[in-house]
Amino acid sequence: MGFLDTFKGKQYKTELEALQAKYDNLASLMTPEMKDAFRLQEFISELEAQKADCETQLKELNDTYQRVVTGHQDVINKLDSEIEKKKQLIITFDDTILVQEFGLYSPRYDFTSSDEYREKLTQIRNLQKECIKKDLALSGNANWTVNDSAAKGKKMVKDMQKLLLRAFNSECDDTISKIKYNNIDASIKKINSSAEAISKLGTIMKIAITENYLNLKIQEAYLALEYQLRKQQEKEEAKEARAQMREAAKLQKEIEEQRRKIEKEQAHYQKALLTVLKQLESAPENEKVDLLAKREELEKELGDIEISLKDIDYREANQRAGYVYVISNIGSFGKDVYKIGMTRRLDPQERVDELGDASVPFNFDVHAMIFSDDAPALETALHHAFEDKKLNMVNHRREFFHVTLDEIKEVIKQNYDKTVEFVDVPDAEQYRISEKMRTCPE
Repeated sequence: MGFLDTFKGKQYKTELEALQAKYDNLASLMTPEMKDAFRLQEFISELEAQKADCETQLKELNDTYQRVVTGHQDVINKLDSEIEKKKQLIITFDDTILVQEFGLYSPRYDFTSSDEYREKLTQIRNLQKECIKKDLALSGNANWTVNDSAAKGKKMVKDMQKLLLRAFNSECDDTISKIKYNNIDASIKKINSSAEAISKLGTIMKIAITENYLNLKIQEAYLALEYQLRKQQEKEEAKEARAQMREAAKLQKEIEEQRRKIEKEQAHYQKALLTVLKQLESAPENEKVDLLAKREELEKELGDIEISLKDIDYREANQRAGYVYVISNIGSFGKDVYKIGMTRRLDPQERVDELGDASVPFNFDVHAMIFSDDAPALETALHHAFEDKKLNMVNHRREFFHVTLDEIKEVIKQNYDKTVEFVDVPDAEQYRISEKMRTCPE
């Protein structure tokens, strides 16, 4: 250490001792209250220092919290975005939802038979096979290499294309096999979503379902639905045709039985008439009055039989003659619901009784039974008048209408030139007794 440093050290020591002496002197002059105030001031300073430290720590914690929250929010936003993407891929086939939300389907094809639809389906599927055979179903990166080998790269792309195409076809087949009137829109969306998913999986190799192949799958879906609908329609038409054949057979049987019965009666009365005529030839005058009266009676019976036979011949020859019936079943369908149909039966009540079989809980009540030489025309006029009041707007062979009896009377009056008797209040016997038993049990 040099002389200058030693001198400065002694000088600092002397100044420090002087300051200490001055501090001690001032401290000795302080009163107890002043000392307390001084110590309080020191304590306040310490607290302020601690406060500053706490504020610094709090700011650091708040900054950390904000960083964590921001990070979590980013994760939440990413998850929300992913959920929305997944929702776009999800196609629900819940029957309850679909039945409530489906729209009316407008056919894209106008084939007249299910065979034509089947042939078109076969044609579409053959076109799909041709696309696969010619490598036109999927696109892919033709310049892909593996370990600098173009051949290996091409094989890898081919294998990936086969795998993705198999997955796409499998999902399409499953979707189309379950297609119905109420999920067609969802099915088409699912096919499109499946194609998009395949494209995303094949992004690296630029593999994607071609637009042409996708369109063929969508055409197949629409054709499959319309094929089903047409088959169901044909089934209903065949059922109706069988019902008409049964009706015709029953009518023919009734006619034959009625003819045999009338001809038997005719033969009986003709034999009786011949007997009376022979008796008249040899009968005395006093017996002829009774025999003549009996002959007149037999001739009248034979005349009525002749009229009945002509009616039978007319009904057999005239295919349009029959009865139009207006019936109701309030226990099964409620008030102001009527079935308006037609039958060519000789006894139309038999047809009404058949309709009230075990498929409905109560028998039908007849409000009107109208014989017409052109029953189909009268029935058609009634059906057309209440076209917008059908219960079943799809199947026109279900002849139930939500109308009032007064409306039916008015249309019949406009299309039928004879007086028709109506039963305004149906008996509905079993229904009314059932309701009484339900409300007034023993």
